[in-house]
Amino acid sequence: MKRPYIVCHMVASIDGRIDCSMVDKISGDEYYETLEKLDCPTQLEGRATMEHYSALKEPFVANDPTPFGMSSVHKSVDSDEYIVTVDTNGKLKWPASEIDGVPLVCIVSEQVSQEYLEMLRNQGISYICVGTKAIDLHKAMEILYEEFGVKRMAVLGGGHINGGFLAAGLIDEVSLLLAPGIDGRRGQTALFDGIEDMNRMPVKLSLESVERIGNGTLWIRYKINN
Repeated sequence: MKRPYIVCHMVASIDGRIDCSMVDKISGDEYYETLEKLDCPTQLEGRATMEHYSALKEPFVANDPTPFGMSSVHKSVDSDEYIVTVDTNGKLKWPASEIDGVPLVCIVSEQVSQEYLEMLRNQGISYICVGTKAIDLHKAMEILYEEFGVKRMAVLGGGHINGGFLAAGLIDEVSLLLAPGIDGRRGQTALFDGIEDMNRMPVKLSLESVERIGNGTLWIRYKINN
């Protein structure tokens, strides 16, 4: 399968929690400085992260929620970089077709409504609609590579989308900023989360580098042993 080289880049407390509001309090600009060094012009974020930082607060509600029921791809613009989001059922509404000047691509499942896809097209937002019940991540990554020209991409969480990419065998490298703080609250999402197969074996990693940066943050890079 031809797909982008995928780096999961995250900042976490030392107990592996990644709540956005929490890590904002224990880290600085190191996250974005190290992200730039990874040379991943296209970046992917999950629905929860997009809700927190970029999407409109009011969710999309279709007048007719009937699932679209087929795969579809719409490319609004050609670009050397994209901001990609994963939004299975089409709940996010957007203030514009770009985030910080970078074109947006929405990946949704075939459970999404036709109204939602029409809204994206009308806003000039590209989308990839694949997967009958859930998003077919493998096919979506093929489309990003073949039709959008994405060769290298950073996955920026949250924990469930990280877990989904991990379970699908789509992560090549983990870039972790371990920030000097402890969360400890019960029920908070971990760096990789949401995998339901309790018999799944751990994914083995090879340590590539460790660097101390900023005010006591460790930047740790691992390769996935596929």
